[in-house]
Amino acid sequence: MIPVSEHRYRRRAQFAEVDAARIVHFSRYFRYMEEAEHALWRAAGMSIMPPDHTVGWARVGASFDYHAPLRFEDEFDVLIRIAKIGGRSIRYECTITRGDTRIATGTMTVVCVAERDGGMVSTPIPPEIASRFTVSAEATA
Repeated sequence: MIPVSEHRYRRRAQFAEVDAARIVHFSRYFRYMEEAEHALWRAAGMSIMPPDHTVGWARVGASFDYHAPLRFEDEFDVLIRIAKIGGRSIRYECTITRGDTRIATGTMTVVCVAERDGGMVSTPIPPEIASRFTVSAEATA
């Protein structure tokens, strides 16, 4: 399988995601990025939550800049790219667009964790996972 570096996820703004002005609430963008992350993993032939639960992915940083509003029933794309893969972490870049309009840009950093002594500790990304991903040529790293 060729390693995956990015994925485009298409979506529509739902009623429950908007405020009284019919504009998508800022917090929803983080969910959109996470949905796209999960779709990226599926495109790589995996689930972010493996059945054996050997590792997890703790969110340690996330941010968004907002450029234009999304409104109820707008169709939009969420492009997620792998900007960096370290020994224990992955940094994603995300761009949300509606047609040619850039709506928002964001980043998220996740750390590979395993359960030890009742808590979670960072752990190296297993090779069978790391081999499925590569850094996007378009990433701004």
